[in-house]
Amino acid sequence: MLVGTALSVVLPDGLAGQQEGGPHGLSEVLYAFASAGNNNGSAFAGLSVGTPYYNTLLGLAMLVGRFVPIALVLALAGRLASQRAVPASAGTLPTHQPLFVGLLATVALVVVGLTFIPALSLGPVVESLS
Repeated sequence: MLVGTALSVVLPDGLAGQQEGGPHGLSEVLYAFASAGNNNGSAFAGLSVGTPYYNTLLGLAMLVGRFVPIALVLALAGRLASQRAVPASAGTLPTHQPLFVGLLATVALVVVGLTFIPALSLGPVVESLS
């Protein structure tokens, strides 16, 4: 999603599809790629995605955003199924207690925040402040 957005705001074919430049143009492109990879593939009205450039790149974003996670989850499940059970010891972190859930949620929020907050602060946040 972020790679497609970065390419589209740098390459001339990607810039040609934007109706407006600046933060709103970035928001249009970011929403198009987020929606293509994670949802239904819609886009803002100001972005003309009927070009060969956007059709190809958004199609690849749909393919990568939907099938790569499926393949990775199946590979992880196969890997975990092939492992032997290890007896609990003093260094084992139980996965059924609130400590594990809290650590997992905190790490997920930090990773997602560090990944997407810069892009959101350049697009929708700047647009709302200007």
